[in-house]
Amino acid sequence: MKTTVNIPKKEIEDVLKFTGAKTKTEAVSLAVKEYNRRVRLVKLADKLGTFERFISNEELNQLRSEK
Repeated sequence: MKTTVNIPKKEIEDVLKFTGAKTKTEAVSLAVKEYNRRVRLVKLADKLGTFERFISNEELNQLRSEK
């Protein structure tokens, strides 16, 4: 999707440097993907401790050994 945005020069230079992207488009795309990934992780972390029953390490190991 094409859009016009004003990003401070220093910020876009940092994103280019940190991501290793070759173009500004690639850099912004990577930055947006990373932001979305982090938000998803925060939402997942918010759910920690809300499960009534979670599989134990022993149960997980047993399931793995059955394969």
